[in-house]
Amino acid sequence: MSTTITASGPLTRWRTIDLLTCAFLGVAFGVAYWAWGLAYEAPSAAVSAAFPPLSALFAWPWLVAGIVGMLVIRRPGAAVFTELLAAIVSALIGTQWGLTTLVSGLLQGLGVELGFALFGYAVYSWAPLLVGGFLGGAFEAVYEWYSYWTDWGFGYKITYLFLLGGSVAIFGSLLAVGLTKLLANAGALSAFPPGQEARERAAV
Repeated sequence: MSTTITASGPLTRWRTIDLLTCAFLGVAFGVAYWAWGLAYEAPSAAVSAAFPPLSALFAWPWLVAGIVGMLVIRRPGAAVFTELLAAIVSALIGTQWGLTTLVSGLLQGLGVELGFALFGYAVYSWAPLLVGGFLGGAFEAVYEWYSYWTDWGFGYKITYLFLLGGSVAIFGSLLAVGLTKLLANAGALSAFPPGQEARERAAV
């Protein structure tokens, strides 16, 4: 994604294949989210002992589903759909946060969605990726202020917001772009814009 990818206009009509692909991505990421919930505890606790807001650096993987969903489907609602479904699946498997995971999934998806909406759902480059990633992390951070970090001072809360938003924008976007390119180059996204772009690059 070294160049700005623009569409002639926003894609608004959902096809059956769009819904099915979003569902597949949501389920796959839901399982991955559940697994990350088991793995992240030790490193998060280690850095939090030194400076509590640093735990944000291990929370960004939970927002990748929405970014990938938007990069693949490129339709309004794709980020919310994919991220929320991933949260539902991880909650059904069993997480320590229970059904509150659904609130996080909704807010995270909305933040990512807003980043692309600001560009009219017509641009898929680093600008909306960075904005959407940061907003998704920021929305989640504010939710956690009032759910988990109620005893923190304002300085800790703001630091956590910028660390989470920034890590999602950078690391989450990099991982999402990498996964999307991998799927496109493997021929799994032939019915979607990333797959079409991969074929055009190969034909040059």
